[in-house]
Amino acid sequence: MEAASKLDVESIRADFPILQRKIGDKTLAYLDSAATSQRPVQVTDAMRQFTDYSNANISRSVHTLASEATDAYEGARAKVASFIGAISPDEVVFTKNSTESINLITYAFQNAAVERGADPRFVLKPGDEVVVTEMEHHANLVPWQQLCLRTGATLRWIGITEEGRLDLDDLDEVVNERTKVVSFVHVANLLGTVNPTSQIVARAKAVGALVGLDSSQAVPHIPVDVAELGVDFMAFTGHKMLGPTGIGILWAKAELLDAMPPFLTGGSMIETVTMERTTFAKAPAKFEAGTPPVAEAVGLAAAVEYLEALGMENVRAHEKELAGYMLEKLEAVDGVTIIGPRVPIGRGATVSFELEGVHPHDVGQILDSEGVAVRVGHHCAKPTCIRFGVTATTRASGYVYTTTDEIDRMVSALDKVRKVFA
Repeated sequence: MEAASKLDVESIRADFPILQRKIGDKTLAYLDSAATSQRPVQVTDAMRQFTDYSNANISRSVHTLASEATDAYEGARAKVASFIGAISPDEVVFTKNSTESINLITYAFQNAAVERGADPRFVLKPGDEVVVTEMEHHANLVPWQQLCLRTGATLRWIGITEEGRLDLDDLDEVVNERTKVVSFVHVANLLGTVNPTSQIVARAKAVGALVGLDSSQAVPHIPVDVAELGVDFMAFTGHKMLGPTGIGILWAKAELLDAMPPFLTGGSMIETVTMERTTFAKAPAKFEAGTPPVAEAVGLAAAVEYLEALGMENVRAHEKELAGYMLEKLEAVDGVTIIGPRVPIGRGATVSFELEGVHPHDVGQILDSEGVAVRVGHHCAKPTCIRFGVTATTRASGYVYTTTDEIDRMVSALDKVRKVFA
């Protein structure tokens, strides 16, 4: 049995001034953390401190500010590496977001296809196959679609059961000797499903495929250790884990980063340059062309420190309690249909639902008038919506600062929605 949450939620909420904001005359109930989490003062203070007193570009000058900036940036890389169990900080590449991280991987495959002497693991051709799932965010679907179009490889996918779980009955057929890469979502952003990584990773490794995870909804919410996962690369982003926007992370095994051709070229990622040719720096610098997001890295490091202080096991326990409470309350609302797992096992505190006869946009507007912020739409997961025969859903998502009172407010507001659209 999992331990009960040890989070002092009221104390945590004091670190988030935005949670005191009024929407009209109602106090904000923020239930949209799966889209973007809020930031504690510890994160904004760290960024402001850096900007006010140490702002400079990194690795270019020997003056004090530049040295401080470089130390802060590389210190953030080390914190992130430790947080996810990486062997070395050099396995962590800073990007703009998860989308860019995944595109970096797919472009490595595309570039390898035309490079002489490219590592064969990154060369795709007709007859090769790439496997994703039917519950992917577009960020882990469209780049692979485009890669297959450009290389002639075939895209295949693992389906979804009626309960909102991956259908692994035909896993051995979908992931086969033609599979070169399997890239799948760790925790689904629409369904809230926590996927069984070990079974998929084991099958992929058995056929010699590379394995990637989109952990955008996992790293902020559950303990993640890349060594235990056994994957080859993983993407996640700062703005869903109490950090700033504009910074994401690609983790990959060092030997894969060494083998991959660069994604962007230009300043900072070079070893030498002449008018005739260029040689590239070692990873991670090879993938960080141009001026990096230094202040954002500082903010991300502060977010990691905040989560570490809470304890990720405690974060997970709190969210399991939220998920159970939210599912129970929504199931009791007339006309609500939950899309995804309906039990708080193997799922996060992200719940998508339909309200019979009311478009999700109308649901969202009425909830907003009551101070309740939720997400509406297809959540960048249109194939998942198609699978369940819906055009859009309303999605409520909690995090470390979410209370059951806020869920109660949402449920109460749904009664108002039903009356307005009766």
